[in-house]
Amino acid sequence: MDIQEIKQRFGIIGNSPLLNRAINIANQVAPTDISVLITGESGSGKEVFSHIIHQMSPRKHGPFIAVNCGAIPEGTIDSELFGHEKGAYTGAVGERKGYFETVNGGTIFLDEIAEMPLGTQARLLRVLESGQYIRVGSSKVEKTNVRVIAATNVDVYDAVKAGKFREDLYYRLNTVPLRIPPLRDRKEDVFLLFRKFTSDFTDKYRTPPIQLDDAAQQVLINYSWPGNVRQLKNMAEQLAVLERDRVITAATLLTYIPHEAGRSNLPMRLENQPKEDFSERDILYKVLFDMKRDMVELKKLVADIIEHGGVSAGYQDNSPAITKLYRDIELPQVNNHEAQFTLQQPVNNNVSSNNADYNITHDAEEVEESLSLVEKESDLIRKALKKHKGKRKLAANELGISERTLYRKIKELDL
Repeated sequence: MDIQEIKQRFGIIGNSPLLNRAINIANQVAPTDISVLITGESGSGKEVFSHIIHQMSPRKHGPFIAVNCGAIPEGTIDSELFGHEKGAYTGAVGERKGYFETVNGGTIFLDEIAEMPLGTQARLLRVLESGQYIRVGSSKVEKTNVRVIAATNVDVYDAVKAGKFREDLYYRLNTVPLRIPPLRDRKEDVFLLFRKFTSDFTDKYRTPPIQLDDAAQQVLINYSWPGNVRQLKNMAEQLAVLERDRVITAATLLTYIPHEAGRSNLPMRLENQPKEDFSERDILYKVLFDMKRDMVELKKLVADIIEHGGVSAGYQDNSPAITKLYRDIELPQVNNHEAQFTLQQPVNNNVSSNNADYNITHDAEEVEESLSLVEKESDLIRKALKKHKGKRKLAANELGISERTLYRKIKELDL
């Protein structure tokens, strides 16, 4: 059976190369009896692929059951999967067959396999390797012939490294890995899926057809769809039921998109990116450039005061730079050996005080401004703490860093 026939049989919409590759892998692995690990984000359609593998396998006439491992309490999952004997635990009033016994000869789909407890993982590994299991509370070895298809929406190898998933079970399940692409990687399929869903729901609820204008189509395609096909289907159903205007605009469509995810073109979040240090560096560079600009303005202002006895007309406009200088800049303490400004008034009894001439003697040694990042950082932290009277939380907000980072900087700089 080719890919198009599989799509028609199982109601799969889309022409993405990634989707076609996943269908091709499922088609190739279906006639075998090997275990398959399906990975993909929540809502991407992992269970559909488990049905494809089962229905196109020699076990298609046998039973099929889907089990969500994350939805079964840890204390009862062994009983659910492998069964129990009467009196095996409190409340076990009779014997019970587990899924591996009832689905013998068929296929069991273990969804959210990464949520399975470690003890149950050891039992599952024995089933995969030898087809044997033991009921809870029994000592008799049972046999089963079940094909296992597992699925997860997390990185199982990360769980292995964290000690939450058995490494031997991971390699036993991952005989054939099958990755389902997220909807954001299938942009060419988004509008096709939306039209299919809206058509189905308008027929179901007997409402007029739904149409999107050009802007709304762009919003639909460019959105990241964190809930994948499930989220798109739910939104199509809401539009089919709630909207009276059957031509949907971009503004209307945005009201059905979660506010925090409304910016669809933002890049994906990288897990191990050192965001905090990068942010601190950017903030520090910005502060240094601002300080350099302000110091230039301050030098001009001081020179103008010395030469003219006041602020010239060019500085009377209360520009933001000058206002900021008066409000925010704390002038450093100047050592007498570093800069001296001497105002000398010649003694002349014949000249009135109103017309007195002042000779200005500049005896100054220019000192190069320190560009040490550590000193600037230390100075900024001191100023923030002083401004907020030692309250680290407020100071951290002022500096644009976390309180934990501020505490670490205080320790490192010995403030």
